[in-house]
Amino acid sequence: MKLMENELTSFCPSYHRAVELIGRRWTGAILRALLTDVKRFNDLAAAVPGLSDRMLAERLKELETEGVVVRRVFPDTPVRVEYRLTDKGRALESVVRAVAGWAESWAAQASHAAAGQPAGVSED
Repeated sequence: MKLMENELTSFCPSYHRAVELIGRRWTGAILRALLTDVKRFNDLAAAVPGLSDRMLAERLKELETEGVVVRRVFPDTPVRVEYRLTDKGRALESVVRAVAGWAESWAAQASHAAAGQPAGVSED
């Protein structure tokens, strides 16, 4: 669905809520890891360097509350907990890919600028 110009300039509570959720510190990295099918808490912690266990637990709880992630407990010994994206969470894949593409492009422009090349000029 194509947005009308005035829809992009006006405040949208739904958009604001979504951006506040996925724009929180570490959330994008957690979503990206979950999209690669990382499921266990320790695997998620290892997939996102610098993320504390406390912050990971907090973000996963927020995502679970919003229906983006589902937490499943297996009564094994020891207890095993897995996190998976819901359909709502999987629907964010195109958003994560778009941000990743933008980030790659932006990083390339930044490296060109650092090398003294005009923005938008590639070395290809």
